[in-house]
Amino acid sequence: MQQFPIFLNLSGFPCAVVGGGEVASRKVSALLKAGAELTVIAPKLSPELAELADQKQFTYRQSPWAAELIKDMRLVVAATDDNAINQQIYHYCETHKILVNAVDQPDICRYTTPSIVNRSPLIIAISSAGMSPVLARRIRAMLETMLPQNLSAIAEYAGGLRDKIKKAFNSIGERRQFWEKFFTSAIMTRYDSLTEHQKEQLVDDMITGQQAQGEVWLVGAGPGDPELLTLKAVQKMQMADVIVHDRLVSSQILDLARKDAEFICVGKQKNKHLKQQTEINQLLVEQAASGKKVCRLKGGDPFIFGRGGEELETLVEQQIPFEVVPAVTAAAGCASYAGIPLTHRDYARKVVFVTGQNSKAGEQPDWQALVRPYQTLVIYMGLARAALIEDELIKHGMSPDTPVAIIENGTTAEQKVFCCKLNQLADFEQHKKGSPTLLIIGEVVKLHPKLNWYQSSHNQTTNAFVNYLQNER
Repeated sequence: MQQFPIFLNLSGFPCAVVGGGEVASRKVSALLKAGAELTVIAPKLSPELAELADQKQFTYRQSPWAAELIKDMRLVVAATDDNAINQQIYHYCETHKILVNAVDQPDICRYTTPSIVNRSPLIIAISSAGMSPVLARRIRAMLETMLPQNLSAIAEYAGGLRDKIKKAFNSIGERRQFWEKFFTSAIMTRYDSLTEHQKEQLVDDMITGQQAQGEVWLVGAGPGDPELLTLKAVQKMQMADVIVHDRLVSSQILDLARKDAEFICVGKQKNKHLKQQTEINQLLVEQAASGKKVCRLKGGDPFIFGRGGEELETLVEQQIPFEVVPAVTAAAGCASYAGIPLTHRDYARKVVFVTGQNSKAGEQPDWQALVRPYQTLVIYMGLARAALIEDELIKHGMSPDTPVAIIENGTTAEQKVFCCKLNQLADFEQHKKGSPTLLIIGEVVKLHPKLNWYQSSHNQTTNAFVNYLQNER
C-alpha cells in the first residue's frame, strides 16, 4: 500500500491554495465543502473564485506566492501552472512539516486528494496514489450509480440510535448483530416512505427479536439490453433476498443481481407456463411474509402488458409493502434500436400499444380504432396471430401496402428486423421461432433502412423479408 488512507477534520484548520485558475477553483470548492479555514494566494482570480471572494467564502491574498504567506498553514495546495513554483512550495512545506499537494504532480505530494463519493456523513474515497486520477474518477462514477442518494439521511438516523442500542445490548457482538439487521431492513429500502413512528417500531421489533416484515419490489428489466436498466432497478436487484424473474430476463441481467440471492424462474411461454399467474401472486406473498425482500423482475415495463397490476392487487389485499420501479418498455427500446421513431411529423402523430394475446377467450380488440391515419400501431406478442392481424386490419380499411416491421430479440446482440407489407405479414407466422417479437405497423417503418444505427454499429445485416422499402425511397 503506497499511501495510508486518512480522513482529515478540516474544521478550523488553516489551509491555503496557491493559484487562481480553473484547477485551483476545483480544490477551493472541495476544501470549502469540508469546512476549511481557507486562504487563496494568487495575483488574480478566475471569475468563479472572484465571486466566492466577494462572498467572503475565503481570505484572498492578491499576491504572488511567498513563504511568509503560508508559514502558519497546516495544509497547502500548489495549484499554479508553473512547475518551478510548485516545487518551491513543496520543499518549503516539507521543511516546515506542512501537508502539501501539488496538483497532477504526485512526485511532489505529501498527500493526494482522492475521488469522493459523498453521502455525508458517509464518505467513500478512491485513490490511485496520484498515478491515474481519471481511473479513480471512473470508479467513483460506478459507485455513484450503485449507492442510493438517501444514504446520508440513513447514516444520520443510525447515528442517532447509538445510545439507545448501547443501552439495549451489553455486548459488542449483540450490537453488531443488531446493526447487521438494521442495515438490511426496510429502513434501508423504504426509508423515505416510512413515518417516524414506523421507523421506531421497526427498530423496536429488531431489538426485541421480532421477525422483520418483508416487501416486494416490482422491477422492470427493460427490453433486453442490460445497459437499459435503470439505476434503481440495479440497486433493488442487489439488495433483494429473492429474485422472482420471467423467462425473458436474460442471464446478463440476472448476473447484476446479488450473488447469494435465491433465483426463482416463473417464466411463461406460449402453451407452456412454469407457474400460473395466481401461483406467482401467491409466491410473492409467501416470500415477503417470511420476512424476505423480493425483487419481482419482469421483462420490459411491469405496467405495460406485464400483468404487474394484477400482482400488486394481491399484495395490497395481503397488506404486503411494495414499490414499483418502471423501465424502458419494449416498444420504445426495440423501435429505437431498429431506427424506427414511433412518432414523426411526416408519418405519425400518435402511437397505440396493443397486445396480441387476449385476456378473455373470444375477446377481440377494436380493430376500427386501430386503423387511423398518421398513427403507429405497436403490437406486443402478436406474431402468433399474424394472419388474423393482417386480415382484420385490411378488412377495417388499412392499406395492404402499409409497412410492417417484425423485431425479434430487440435491443440484444441477437436482434433481427424483418420488414414487409401488411398483406405479407401472415407469411411470417409459419417462420416464427418462439423468440420474443414485436410488431410495428405504420409509415414510420419506412425510416428503418435510413436510421438503423444499432445493427450498423454492430456490423449486422437487417434481414428484410421483402426489400420493397429501399426501392420506394
